[in-house]
Amino acid sequence: MSTRATSRTSRTTRAALALTAVVGSAALATFPLTTASASGGGVAVQYRTSAGGATADQSEPWLKVRNTGTTSVALNQVKIRYYFKADSPTATYRFACSWAVKGCSAITGTFGTLANPTATADRYLEIGFTSAAGSLAPGADTGDMQLRFYQANWQTLTQSDDYSFQGAPTSYTDWTKVTAQLAGVNVWGTAPAGNEPTEPPTTPPTTPPTTPPGNGETLFDDFSYSSHTDPALASHGWSVRSNSGGPGVPGATWDPSKVTFVNQSGNTVMNLETSSAGTGASTVHTEVLTQATKFKNGTYASRVKFSDAPKYGPDGDRIVQTFFTINDLKAPMADDYAEYDFEYLPNGGWGEPANILYTTSWETYNPDPWQAVNQHSESRTSFAGWHDLVVTIDNSKITYYVDGALFGTHDAAYLPERPMSINFNQWLIDLNGQPSTTPRAYDQQVDYVLHVKDQVLTPAQVAAKVAALRGAGTTFVDQVPAS
Repeated sequence: MSTRATSRTSRTTRAALALTAVVGSAALATFPLTTASASGGGVAVQYRTSAGGATADQSEPWLKVRNTGTTSVALNQVKIRYYFKADSPTATYRFACSWAVKGCSAITGTFGTLANPTATADRYLEIGFTSAAGSLAPGADTGDMQLRFYQANWQTLTQSDDYSFQGAPTSYTDWTKVTAQLAGVNVWGTAPAGNEPTEPPTTPPTTPPTTPPGNGETLFDDFSYSSHTDPALASHGWSVRSNSGGPGVPGATWDPSKVTFVNQSGNTVMNLETSSAGTGASTVHTEVLTQATKFKNGTYASRVKFSDAPKYGPDGDRIVQTFFTINDLKAPMADDYAEYDFEYLPNGGWGEPANILYTTSWETYNPDPWQAVNQHSESRTSFAGWHDLVVTIDNSKITYYVDGALFGTHDAAYLPERPMSINFNQWLIDLNGQPSTTPRAYDQQVDYVLHVKDQVLTPAQVAAKVAALRGAGTTFVDQVPAS
């Protein structure tokens, strides 16, 4: 979930909050739909909905894809289309994945416009899969894909006049008003009259240059400070949080004195200590952030040490250890909000039972009642120890790397509209994971932070740049102009 410093004080299950949003359009050629076979392969689509009313805040086509053929099917060769009638000629829609057995990060959603509109359809939602979704053996299915879409302005939509909608089923059933292609061949369903899902979008997206234009102004800090009161820390643009508020345990404090700088084999690293004795009043969170909100496109990198266990006391707290960028939410659901997170939960939380690392790209949210528009990737394994974290933002996508390996790629719908700050914090979601009143404390450490404005660097290029800066004896530089 978000690691915003001051706004949200309550959380709900992560799976219900993970929304992805992709908006697009395409024109289709007009051919009669036929059912075909692709080299012994075939798929069927099953459908149900959890929003069966004639109108709804969000349409919720929950789908399963089943391999009906005799050979394995690579899911990245499968495309599914759900057809609907736009609520107005100018309506814009966003796609969302609440939960999926295959993982929401492995599912894509784009919108298109039918060349031959009918009384019940003039748009479609096309569902696709990345290579991470893997393959289906003969007879196997994808399991639940709890999908949804909604108007970008959050106005109520009418779905009773949508071609592919059926409100009655409460369990998955075969549904031929959703079509499927396998390797470009129609293998399932019937499209609205006069429309066949065979042609790609008429205007393919433009591939941006690998490195966007810019002078490559750099922020680098290896955190060679003596304490949180070191005058250089503030003069270099950092703020150590002391104000109260969320996220996390109500009544907790944010204690600057628990941000320290320690020597490890001749190298100084920043240490954030978070502690609790099982009450809000005894809980201490920590956060360090840039005073300036001036960072937008480019490369962000840090070397961070996560911990699975406390340095003393009983384990089990639902703690969040982070590296992220963020700006302020000016109003509920404001579309110029932005946030990009690395969040490690060593003991789970937000509905997760054990350790998990999230990367999350945020478009916006409403704190009350809770609504969120974001896209995330995750890995359910231990990340205890030092890790190289890199996120790049260009004009088409957000890309996350962990230890040089691609972790997740998020869509253009989540690109920032305004500059952000750079933050590190460590905090407890709640006190339910470990109710003991025995004192305990957790450490998160940070070796360095790097931002290169308007340039996309590979993890190898990040490592080389950091090595060059340190080799030149540079402990701090900030060339990034004020926004």
